[in-house]
Amino acid sequence: MHRRSLQAGFTLIEIMVVVLILGLLAALVVPKIVGRTDDARVTRAKVDIKAIESALNLFKIDNGFYPNSGEGLTALVQAPPRARKWSPDGYLDKVPVDPWGTEYIYQSDGRQIVIVSTGADGVEGGQGYNADISNHSIE
Repeated sequence: MHRRSLQAGFTLIEIMVVVLILGLLAALVVPKIVGRTDDARVTRAKVDIKAIESALNLFKIDNGFYPNSGEGLTALVQAPPRARKWSPDGYLDKVPVDPWGTEYIYQSDGRQIVIVSTGADGVEGGQGYNADISNHSIE
């Protein structure tokens, strides 16, 4: 007959060492990942603003003008009354909101456009993650 080993499985000390190592790894890695969410939101806002700007440029190519401030970004989703050749599929699927859940500010005189996210605080101005992001400030 075969003898079974008297030592089957892991000892308590071995399990505790593995848990300790996993805890140390988590303590080092988690803060680096968690701290990047604000950076990701800023990047997403910049990408959204560029996409909105591209959609507005397509609107202008089709109609000869940008939507005015009153028509707003809704003109990219629903045809405004004065649009001549509005794309039947629209220019965006829906009116976008910034990564912090605030609507983008859109201003236009028909020739030039300004698209702004007010940042994390939702208030114009600010610094750091609260700073405004506009199509004119994006590189």
